[in-house]
Amino acid sequence: MRNYRLFSIGQLTSLLGRWMQILAVDWVVLDLSGNSGTALGVVTTFQFAPVLLLSLYGGKLADRYDKLRMLITANTSWFLLSTALAIDLLAGTAQLWHIYIFAVTMGTIQALENPIRQSFVSELVGTKLLPNALSLSSATFSGARIVGPAIAGGLIAVFSSGIVISINALAYVAPVVCLLMVDRRKLVGIRPPAKDTRIREAMVYTWRRSDLMLALVLMFAVGGLGFNFPITLSLMSKSVFHTGAETFGVLTTMLAIGALGGALVSSKRSQRPTAHILIGSAAAFGVLEILSGIAPNFWTACLVLIPTGFMMTFVAQAANQRIQLGVDADHRGRVMSLYALVFIGSTPLFAPIIGVLSEVIGPRSGLWIGGVASLLAAIVAFAVRCHQRDVQIKLTIRPRPRIELREPVPVPAPAKAV
Repeated sequence: MRNYRLFSIGQLTSLLGRWMQILAVDWVVLDLSGNSGTALGVVTTFQFAPVLLLSLYGGKLADRYDKLRMLITANTSWFLLSTALAIDLLAGTAQLWHIYIFAVTMGTIQALENPIRQSFVSELVGTKLLPNALSLSSATFSGARIVGPAIAGGLIAVFSSGIVISINALAYVAPVVCLLMVDRRKLVGIRPPAKDTRIREAMVYTWRRSDLMLALVLMFAVGGLGFNFPITLSLMSKSVFHTGAETFGVLTTMLAIGALGGALVSSKRSQRPTAHILIGSAAAFGVLEILSGIAPNFWTACLVLIPTGFMMTFVAQAANQRIQLGVDADHRGRVMSLYALVFIGSTPLFAPIIGVLSEVIGPRSGLWIGGVASLLAAIVAFAVRCHQRDVQIKLTIRPRPRIELREPVPVPAPAKAV
């Protein structure tokens, strides 16, 4: 589909630049703060805090106004902001508080843009192809995550962070051009604005859906405590392995290689993922992140980060698809804003904690604490779901060990007499 191809090309280009920028900004913060994990946590908080305040409003905009125009505006704004930061760095005038302001502003646009972009995918491909499109978008994200940090690490070592930010600014031109080329006549599933686009109405709708609440609550814990890799890997690189920006890029690339695999596997899913798939993948991610935190050396960490990245994307895609394929079109924008609120918005709540713990307990603790939290969240979610649905668990040892989960079959209501 031409429209989706244009969208993907623009996203790939901008994401390459954005991942280069993420690594460059983290490295600038470490340089300006004297390798402070707390400063990294503060920057991460400033970048994601607007999600807590504005994400729900972004969902309201998605259900009410033209998504295509809003996406063009968002990418144009990112171009202007990245250009301003690049000039500041190249001029040698950058200070830590400049980075803080930049992070808040970028995060504000991201908070509004994320639910709009997430719900716009369904207008590009329709409901039938939505699982594949979501997974391909995730593969694009993961592919950029592999190449971007690797390029950025080399460019920072040879040139400077300012050059990397400049390249990112130019990368935002591509999505603007591609979005302008989208053929509106071929967009599908566009409906008139919902009659009731109040945020409260969408929250009540979500609260009454236990299947949606499971995904939201689980990803609040996993995303907030487990997905802090920009902080944890940069600290591991500098404080544990005592290496430079290029090694930080290698660690991030290993994580992203696994993430790409997770996205590609998720793209083959044609139906809504079950709750057991979501919970099981969250538990597996937790175990792998614990192993990443206790890896004895650099190369062992690289190897463990590959399956960790795989499960990171797999669980995120399972949650995303379970929500998008279970919600009606009138509520999709606002419900996806709730997903962004708990998934991305949990980061500013927990990132400073992870940063401080990494300084007090040790750089490795940020990883294994996130892994333990994710594993415990999966166990609690599984226990609550089994209790609510009266699920029977049967453990069989012979002829081979296996666990069976049996849910009661609902009894159909008797037919009314005519």
